[in-house]
Amino acid sequence: MIDRFRLTLAQLNPTVGDLESNARLAKHAWRSGKDAGSNLVALPEMFITGYNTQDLVMKPAFHKSAIAMIEKLAVECADGPALAIGAPTINDGNFHNSYCILKGGRVTARVFKHHLPNEMVFDEVRLYDTAPIGGPYSIDNVRIGSPICEDAWYEDVPETLAETGAEFLIVPNGSPYFRNKMDIRINKMVSRVVETGLSLIYLNLVGGQDDQVFDGGSFAINPGGVLAVQMPLMEEAIEHVDLSRTDGGWRIEPGILTSIPDDLEQDYKAMVLALRDYTCKTGYQKVLLGLSGGIDSATVAAIAVDALGPKNVRCIMLPSKYTSRSSLEDARQTAENLGCRHEVLPISPGHRAITKMLSALIGDTPSGTTDENVQSRLRGLLLMALSNHHDEMLLATGNKSEVAVGYSTIYGDMAGGYNPIKDLYKTRVFEICRWRNSTYRDWMKGMQGEVIPDNVIVKPPTAELRENQKDSDSLPDYPVLDGILEILVDNDGAISDCIEAGYARADAERIEHLVYTAEYKRFQSAPGTRLSEKAFWLDRRYPIANRWRESEKK
Repeated sequence: MIDRFRLTLAQLNPTVGDLESNARLAKHAWRSGKDAGSNLVALPEMFITGYNTQDLVMKPAFHKSAIAMIEKLAVECADGPALAIGAPTINDGNFHNSYCILKGGRVTARVFKHHLPNEMVFDEVRLYDTAPIGGPYSIDNVRIGSPICEDAWYEDVPETLAETGAEFLIVPNGSPYFRNKMDIRINKMVSRVVETGLSLIYLNLVGGQDDQVFDGGSFAINPGGVLAVQMPLMEEAIEHVDLSRTDGGWRIEPGILTSIPDDLEQDYKAMVLALRDYTCKTGYQKVLLGLSGGIDSATVAAIAVDALGPKNVRCIMLPSKYTSRSSLEDARQTAENLGCRHEVLPISPGHRAITKMLSALIGDTPSGTTDENVQSRLRGLLLMALSNHHDEMLLATGNKSEVAVGYSTIYGDMAGGYNPIKDLYKTRVFEICRWRNSTYRDWMKGMQGEVIPDNVIVKPPTAELRENQKDSDSLPDYPVLDGILEILVDNDGAISDCIEAGYARADAERIEHLVYTAEYKRFQSAPGTRLSEKAFWLDRRYPIANRWRESEKK
């Protein structure tokens, strides 16, 4: 019987589908644990495939390759500590999300997930078969329980593991970020510790995958709810954690206690990480965007520079006859502050040509919304041409407020491969800008100081698609708009909830109508960083053809 147990926690960033690279990361962690004299090296949920795989994991050729890679990894990691790694498994004809224990050249144990999440971004009932609750596995005669992610959010699996002899718990996770998620995780895991009386180690993935950001933040808790280890958020890390046997059971020795940043920093870092990984994992090294002189494009430019570095960001100003001199100067100053390339391409020649072409069929000069959208789509055309020519991913720059109500032009300013601020309401865009101007961190690749000019932040928002245009001409002021959207979208609230909160019925009914009628635009929009529990895409799935309006049912 041993009295000390060393565990290596590998909070790493896999790539969905890249089995070879993920296996190399696993071996790197295993070698680190071997050098440190660890008994066990633990990796997160579904690490060998990357996560969230969606339907890719059901493809037989893929999951058979993943299973074979686990067998190969077991052989290559035979001489040293045990390795625990998430992977798909076929067992008795059933397909499982599993946690594989590799030791001595073979897979010595497999844990199968019991609770399959089927909410928000998760659809695991579609992908896997549920398994009966199992028992602990043994490493160097120490019995360990590993409830897989969702299994630790309920009482039954950890309690069964404790009742069947588990001496402590290691919880492998693929848990994506949303605002205030860390508090929820810790509260849930403290509950499991209280119920079982066992020390618990929570191990999470890190890295961006499409819209989702796996934010790491792995931690360890002793009975009594005492935090013994806190790993960083949104950073790769390998930590060696020691446990000691006491009269009251295994206890985790105090280790690294990284501070958790506030929610503004978490949101910003999530957007930076998401964009960095999205470009890397889709094969891009550089990006470009239309820089208008407004706050949204300035924010996206800052995120891009902090993610990829100023040399890898191209900013294009596409002025029309309605573009103010102030916007031209603000765009130039933003690009200069960020240190990235800035180029100007006026759209007036193309606008005149398209207007003339259209007049042959419509018998008049295009005006109103038609003319505004022509300008926006011309910009989208030119930006996509530059994207093709330079092999640089085009970034969309619409905030959540605009995306929600359709205050954007499909095939125009919505064009792009990724939108970092898609889940960021306009009022929060202002907060993020002020935060970035006053804050610098070593994970940022951009410059320190006021990177977004103050005039960009304080001037009234405008699309500048007609004379003297302001966003407030078409929409309620953003604090009102965002307040209503948070009720209707984020909280699935009703018109009556908006009225109770102090908003005018007319505003709430109008915004509800706009949200529903913009669904077709969102269906065709670029993916973007998920920051909330109700991000547009997998979190909120609504029909495009939809005649429901609460205002008509009262």
